[in-house]
Amino acid sequence: MIELLTPLQSNSLVNVFVSRIEELILSGQISVGQKLPSERDLAFKLGVSRPVVHEGIIELQAKGLLTLIPRKGAYVNDFRREGSLAILESLLAYHKGMLEPGLLDSLLEMRHLFECETARVCALNRTDDHMIQLRNIIRQESFCDPTDTEKIVELDFSLHLHVAIGTGNLVYPLIMNSFKPVYTNLTGKFLSNAAVVPEVFSFHAELVEAVNIRDSAEAVMIMEKILNHGVTFLRGVIEGMLTADKNRKAV
Repeated sequence: MIELLTPLQSNSLVNVFVSRIEELILSGQISVGQKLPSERDLAFKLGVSRPVVHEGIIELQAKGLLTLIPRKGAYVNDFRREGSLAILESLLAYHKGMLEPGLLDSLLEMRHLFECETARVCALNRTDDHMIQLRNIIRQESFCDPTDTEKIVELDFSLHLHVAIGTGNLVYPLIMNSFKPVYTNLTGKFLSNAAVVPEVFSFHAELVEAVNIRDSAEAVMIMEKILNHGVTFLRGVIEGMLTADKNRKAV
């Protein structure tokens, strides 16, 4: 494994170190349970200082990819058992946004469970201040250029985040924000198709109205429509990207 490590050259050496080790772990080139070389050896092979290696290993441990055992070293974890939410962004980076079907299904199932619940609770607990924020997002959407994907993705995430805030649950918005890189990666693929944007905005307006009248069942039903709207399209995009990538590698 140590032969796979070549000197690093970057202004953000800790980040590059973390990305390099993540890629080796996620690709299976470093096995679950395997011990990493010592910090001294890693620093020498990668051409960086030991503090860079140490800080990177601490970050990898925080993500759940490594376990540090005093006086023994760093060992690779099974990220499915011990990884944190932070590893989702690493998985996306490793696949360069081209999610494998199993990972895509897992993300979509988690999103459905979580967001239907936030819609239900928001309709029950929202305040007048929450409604002001939600209506402001709908107003911005009404003036948004359907081809401005970056702005549309930002508004879409903001609406879902404010639904989570409207639940009154302090943890739900933190989960949404932690999930933002993965969330916007997925929605960006869908919302880059300008033809779907008017319908998405229409669903958003219906959801906000259901929350306004405190109809929790209606809010859940509309949230399900929103989530289901992009599933078929998104699966087609991801599968097409995976096929193109395989074909490119086969050439």
